[in-house]
Amino acid sequence: MRPTRSFLIPLLGLAAATAPTPAAQAQNFFEELFGIGRAAKPPVPPRGVPGGAPAPPPAPMPGDPLPADPNAPAAEAPRPAAPPKPVVLKVPSEDAILGQELQLNGLSGKLKLERAGTATTARITLPGTKVSQPTESCAVPLANGNPVTLSSEGRPEGVPRFEAAGAECPLRFDVTEGGLLVTPLGPGQTCTFSAADCTTTPKGLWGPVAAGLIPRSAEFDTARGVADKAVRDNYKLMTQRARREDVRPIVTEQAAFSSDREQLCRTYAREGAHGFCHLRFTENRALALATRLGVNTAAPPAAAAATPRPRRKPPVEGMNPDAPGAGIPVAE
Repeated sequence: MRPTRSFLIPLLGLAAATAPTPAAQAQNFFEELFGIGRAAKPPVPPRGVPGGAPAPPPAPMPGDPLPADPNAPAAEAPRPAAPPKPVVLKVPSEDAILGQELQLNGLSGKLKLERAGTATTARITLPGTKVSQPTESCAVPLANGNPVTLSSEGRPEGVPRFEAAGAECPLRFDVTEGGLLVTPLGPGQTCTFSAADCTTTPKGLWGPVAAGLIPRSAEFDTARGVADKAVRDNYKLMTQRARREDVRPIVTEQAAFSSDREQLCRTYAREGAHGFCHLRFTENRALALATRLGVNTAAPPAAAAATPRPRRKPPVEGMNPDAPGAGIPVAE
């Protein structure tokens, strides 16, 4: 049966409508050539067939982490952090100031440590004011200018301490780097000498005169930052270790430290130009806190004590033991 003409006409129209035009063919050609349009779409990976082999994993892209090796040993657990330790500054020694003439606040009086055999002595002249005329100055040499024997009291606050308990004016001496912190042992802060018509206040830092300290102001400023940090770190460690009921006294003591330092150092000669007194007072405070935290400042540093001394090889007759290959046996 032949198709009628009326039936063929719609089919020819549909074919003409669906056939690509020359312009469309050209567009498809350029899309394929430059990778745009359908050519830019990645092919869809085939889905796994039920019951068949699983599809291979996609290839890693640049920058992706490498897959873990199942045969590799398990990573070790991180070790717990070591507990914080006290900060220990350099401990001053009285040997560094033996024979040096120190003055109260770098201004007046005289104090000189001396060594007589194994004993430590001091020649001290205390400055003061007259009892009858407070506007006039005076000076009193202890023991009529003779050496006063000092007793060593160890290092209860981390630095060497000496005392002159039997002197006319009982005093305590705490060594600092380049000076001495002096504190009266009696109930008051002054010592009065009626025969000399003189009253003295020896408490304070006895150290060098200001002229020799000002050129070292930059050095003192750098060291002051280190000492301040050591005080903060040791104070923080003390509060962490203390029981709850003991924290408040520690906080109160630390709050008084700054005011005590300012009160002690404000009378040192030209303190604002060099900062010597503030530095030494802060360093001794840091060492005192470290001592209360259990540090033995009289012991040598742990690193130096733990380093074994190298043992020298025993000499071997007929050969140099230090020569290269000396320990290798020679074949016969």
